[in-house]
Amino acid sequence: MLAAQESLQLEPRRHSGLRLWAFRAAERAASALGGRALYCRGFLGPRRLGLRRENLPVAELPRGLENFCIVQLSDFHAGALFGAGSLEFAVELANRERPDLVVLTGDYITHNWSEALALQGDLARLRARLGVFAVFGNHDYRGRSENKIATAFAAQGIRFLRDQGVRFDTGAGAVTLYGIEDLEEARAVDLAAARVAVQPGDVELVLCHNPRGAPKLARPGVAAIFCGHTHGSQMDLPWLRRLGPPHPGARIHLGATRVVVSRGLGVVGFPLRVGAPAEIVVARLQRPEALGSPCTAD
Repeated sequence: MLAAQESLQLEPRRHSGLRLWAFRAAERAASALGGRALYCRGFLGPRRLGLRRENLPVAELPRGLENFCIVQLSDFHAGALFGAGSLEFAVELANRERPDLVVLTGDYITHNWSEALALQGDLARLRARLGVFAVFGNHDYRGRSENKIATAFAAQGIRFLRDQGVRFDTGAGAVTLYGIEDLEEARAVDLAAARVAVQPGDVELVLCHNPRGAPKLARPGVAAIFCGHTHGSQMDLPWLRRLGPPHPGARIHLGATRVVVSRGLGVVGFPLRVGAPAEIVVARLQRPEALGSPCTAD
């Protein structure tokens, strides 16, 4: 368990005025040239949008929880380059999996809370047996208006887990899902409050936008930590990959815990991805004996 004196929170990243101006200028230019439509056709359609499958081994997993399915969508960045209709095919792919849970791991906006409203129609079409749950990313605290995003999404049946958890007892085993506030931009992060719903023997699933917090969240009982934030570097090329937060790999093994880092769906600055395809993630709980050799981070 996290020691009382340890803090999950991280020092917020702050960019220079020149760097922020350059990104805004690139975004405006791309938008004026039809960047949103080009990005949607080029990266979010049937030929390019990735569907990544992950197996989550859980020791002594109850038979009733085998193939329990979680679909993850992340890092939308609604605004000039992503908006209403951009998620049409991603939602179709997600619903095809007939998931038990859909989880959204942050960054709904780019600059202003109202940009999230453009996502409502698409996200309202998500279907999951046990519901759709979300956490905030660092961008979502712009203007300290994250409560407005949560209220708008709640009207579409999407519940934000803000240092909160929810427990699902299937009768053949229990899963507890909990989410924490963003580690860089939230005023406070309370892991103990998030874990209140956990009972001994539960399979724990964690939503945490920033993967840098994963080493402090991994523990026995936690099957997976779902993160986003890095865009898979978005432009995975020398020098350019340094423009964004470090990408630790698509999956990381921390003991019995798997850290699943989504490359996300949207972009920042440029309507391009190189070596980091937009994706949704489909993860299923499995008994270890049913799996082959474990994957390595990539």
